[in-house]
Formats: sequence, structure tokens, C-alpha cells
Amino acid sequence: MKLEGVSAVVTGGASGLGEATARALAAKGVKVALFDLNEARGSQVANDIGGVFCAVDVTDDASVDAGFEKARAAHGQERILVNCAGTGNAVKTASRDRNTGEIRHFPLESFNQIIQINLVGTFRCIAKSATGMLSLEPMADGERGAIVNTASVAAEDGQMGQAAYSASKGGVVGMTLPIARDLSGEGIRVNTILPGIMWTPMMAGMDQKVQDALAAMIPFPKRLGTPADYAALALHLAENTYINGECIRLDGAIRLAPR
Repeated sequence: MKLEGVSAVVTGGASGLGEATARALAAKGVKVALFDLNEARGSQVANDIGGVFCAVDVTDDASVDAGFEKARAAHGQERILVNCAGTGNAVKTASRDRNTGEIRHFPLESFNQIIQINLVGTFRCIAKSATGMLSLEPMADGERGAIVNTASVAAEDGQMGQAAYSASKGGVVGMTLPIARDLSGEGIRVNTILPGIMWTPMMAGMDQKVQDALAAMIPFPKRLGTPADYAALALHLAENTYINGECIRLDGAIRLAPR
């Protein structure tokens, strides 16, 4: 796909992987709309790149519908969707409190929240974006749109406490090929990136020794992944028409240990 002049929506676009992708798309001449809950930061990024910010909760149908309506009113129907909105937590399935001896299990409400944001929220945005893409005329190569999702290496080798997170990201991986097949007849491609240990705003709050120890675990290159690494791959997946239905690890060859 030729990027210049097309429209894109990036969920989770106010920070981290989403922000980097939004900035990289804008630098290629793409008209970008950001979906996020952080209005102050999202508006700042949108202003920086000449885009539009849409306050969106990906777990809410009406919120997502309103976001797409605002984005399309500003830029027209998007040809690119990049799903970066997501969250995580770390709670063992069942455990014993070291101090009190109390036995407890993963709070089911918290488990469901992770699934709703990371998995159902991703599918919600895909379905609504793809519905809009079907209204577009095909480009020269027959393509109507490209969708890039964000999973995690935890989808394949999740660590202790990551049952909900791994389940949600494993679901994103699992639905990639079926959705690509669903949309293939309409010229819409679907791919998923599985980031490894990435330098994000959350990581910035950790002690430097912790960051160094994490980097040392990565076979090569021995550094944390960056939002720019992610953005470069996301743009390539949007541009390369022959990549479809694929899930790609972006991880420096790391395989996560149990903890």
C-alpha cells in the first residue's frame, strides 16, 4: 500500500508503541487519528503530527463508534488500523499470601477486564474498521485496507502471573488468520506483531539495574525493544501487500523464562 495521503486510526496512540506508530505514519504523509483515554497526552500528540484525537474506550461500543465517526469526519474512511490499546496485570491463578497464609485465586473480574480490553477491544475495533473499509474503492493492487494488531510474546511463552494477559494476547494471535481469511475477498489484510520486552513509559519507571538485567536476557541485540522498532514493523506490514495472516515476533530472539 502506498501510504501518502491515506487515513489511519491508531488505538492506544497517546503513548508508547501507539504514539511511535502514529508519528511514523504521519511522517509518511498519512492522516492519523488517535484513539486513547488519555485526552491531555493524546491531544498533544495529535497536535504535533497534524492529526485528530478521539477519546475512546475500546471496551465500549458507543465510544468506539463515536471515535470512528469523528476520525472519518476529519480524514475520511481509514485504510489503515493499528491496534495498540492494551493493558496487563500479574496475578497467580491461585496462591498463598506469604505474610498471612491466606489462600486466594485470581480475581475473575480482573481476568475478564484484561480479556475485554486486549482481546474483545481489539476485535471490536477490527470489525468496525473493516466494515468501513468495505465501502472503499480498491487501490491499484486491489487492496482496500490493512490492519495491524498487537499481541505479545507472552501469547506463546507467558510467565507466572500472566494467565489473563497471555490468554488475551493468545486470542489476538489465534484470531489473526481467520479474520485475514474473512476479509481476504475484500482486499483487506490482517497481521499481528508480538513484541518482546519493550522500552515503554511503564518500563521507564523501573530501576536502571532492572532494565539492564532485562536487556541482558535478550540474545541479540542486547537491549530492550523500542517503540521505533515496533513502528518500523507496523509500517512495513501496512506497505507490503504480500504479508497477510501473519503473526511476527519482535523480540531479539528471547524466550521468556517462567518468571
